[in-house]
Amino acid sequence: MDVVPLLMLIAGSAAIAGAARRTSVPGPLLLVAAGLVASYVPGVPAYVLDPHVVLPLLLPPLLHTAALDSSYLDLRANARSVALLSVGYVLFATLAVGWIAYLVVPNLPLTSALVLGAVIAPPDAVAATAIARKAGLPSRITTILQGESLVNDATAITAYKVALAAAVGTGATWGSGLREFLVAAVGGVGVGVVLMVPLHWLRTRLTEPLLQNTLSLLIPFVAYAVAEQVEASGVLAVVVVALHLGHQLWQVDFATRLQERAVWAMVSFVLESAVFALIGLQLPVVLRGLDGYGAGELLWYALAVFLAVVVVRYLWVFPATFVPRLLSARIRRREPDVNWTAPTIVGWAGMRGVVSLAIAFSIPTAAHGGDHFPARDLVLLLTFSTVIATLVVQGLTLPTLIRALRLPGRDVQAETLAEAQAQSAASQAAEERLAELLADERNQLPQPLADRLRTVVERRRNAVWERLGTVSEVTGESADETYRRLSREVIETERKVFVRLRDERRIDDEMLRTLLRRLDLEEAAAYREGEGE
Repeated sequence: MDVVPLLMLIAGSAAIAGAARRTSVPGPLLLVAAGLVASYVPGVPAYVLDPHVVLPLLLPPLLHTAALDSSYLDLRANARSVALLSVGYVLFATLAVGWIAYLVVPNLPLTSALVLGAVIAPPDAVAATAIARKAGLPSRITTILQGESLVNDATAITAYKVALAAAVGTGATWGSGLREFLVAAVGGVGVGVVLMVPLHWLRTRLTEPLLQNTLSLLIPFVAYAVAEQVEASGVLAVVVVALHLGHQLWQVDFATRLQERAVWAMVSFVLESAVFALIGLQLPVVLRGLDGYGAGELLWYALAVFLAVVVVRYLWVFPATFVPRLLSARIRRREPDVNWTAPTIVGWAGMRGVVSLAIAFSIPTAAHGGDHFPARDLVLLLTFSTVIATLVVQGLTLPTLIRALRLPGRDVQAETLAEAQAQSAASQAAEERLAELLADERNQLPQPLADRLRTVVERRRNAVWERLGTVSEVTGESADETYRRLSREVIETERKVFVRLRDERRIDDEMLRTLLRRLDLEEAAAYREGEGE
C-alpha cells in the first residue's frame, strides 16, 4: 500500500472516530458506515484487506491491548463460561452455520460451507470490547465477552485450517483436526508461559521508560511470531503474555506505567479506527466475481446466514448457561444466580469483525489440482454481509436491549465506597510508615516539608470519601470536584506565567519544558483522582 492512501485511511478513520465520541452512536458503527459510503466515492483508493497484514501486524497489538485491560482474576473466576463460548460455541457454530448455509445456498459444496462457518464463527475482540464499553454492560457479562473474544480466534483459525484442507482436497480427518487444535492450543499457551516470565523480568530490569515502552510495543509481535514459528496459536501466546504483564503491572515503575497507558491508548485508537473503516471499504472487493448471482438471491443468502448466526448463538448460549448449573451443585454454590436476561444479552452481543474478513480473504483462489476454489467469491460476500449485519443490527440495538431488560449496570456508589475503603487502608499504612521514617534522624526534614508529606497522604485518603459526600447547591459539584477544578485553574495560571517569562527571555525553552512537565504531572494527578466518576 502506498503512503498516501495509508495516511488517508488513518487520518480519515481517526477523524470519524473522534466525531463519533460526540454522538450516541458507537464509533465502530459510524466507521463501518463511513467506509461503505467512501468505497464508492470517486478518487478513494481501493483498499484490499490483506490477511498477511491483518493477522500478524494488526491482530497482535489489538489483542494485547484488550488483554492488558482485562482482569486475570475475573477471567479465571469465569473460566468455565469463557471456555464454553470461546471453544465450544465456535466449534458448534462452525458446524451448525456451515450446515445451514449448505442447505440454503444451492450448489454450495459442504466443504466450502464449513469454511464459511469457521470464518464467521468467532465474535471479534475489537468489536466486542468497543460495543460493550459503550453499552455499559454489567462487569461479569463484559468479562465473559472479553474472555471469549480473546481466545476464540485461536479456535476459529484452527477450525478454518481443517475445513480448508478438506475443501481444497489436501485431506483432513476429525482426528487430524483435533490433533491440530490441541497442538495449537497447548503450544500457544506454552509459548506464552515460556515468554511471559523473561519478558516481565526484562521490563522490571530496564530503568529507562522509553526502552521499557519500546519493549512493550514489540512484545505482542514477538509472542505472535514465536508461536506461529512452532505452528502454535499466536493468538493464545499474545493473550497469555498480556494477561500476565497486566496482572504484574504494579511492579513496573510509575513513569513507565503512565507512558505505557498513553502509548497503548493511542495505538489502540488508531488501529481500531482503521480496522472498522477497512471493513466498510471492502464492499467493492467482495462484489467482484458475483456476476452469476442475482441481487435478490444474494440478499436472501446473506439474510439466511445472518439469521443462522444469531439463532445458533442462542441455541448454544442458553443451554451452556443453565445445563451446567442443573447438573452440578458445586457450580450453583460457586457462581451467582442467573436468569434469562444475562444469556439474552450474551447471545445478542455476538458482533463479528475484521478477523473474520481477514481469514476469508486468506482463502486460496485455487483448490488442490489447480481448480478454482468452489464459491470463494460467495463465501467472501456472505462473510462481509454477516460482519456488517452483526455490527449494525446487533451493535445499534444492544444498548436498547440492555435498557429494556433493565440489567443492573455498574454500581458506581458501591465501587466508590470500595475504592474509599481501600484508599483508607493504604493511607493508614502510609501514615504509619511515614511516622517511622520521620522518627529516624537520618530522615529529618524541615517542618513545612514533613507537613506537606502528611498532607499528601491525607489528601489521597479524603479525596474518594468526598466523592460520596454532598454536592454544592450552587455549582452541583462535590468538594473533591471543586478542589480539582480550582487546582487546574491555579496550575493554568502558573503555566501562563512560565510561558510569559520564556517569551521575555528570562528563562530558556529547556527550563520552560522542565517547569511545564512538573505542572503536567500535578494536573494529571488531579485528573486521575476523579477519573473513576
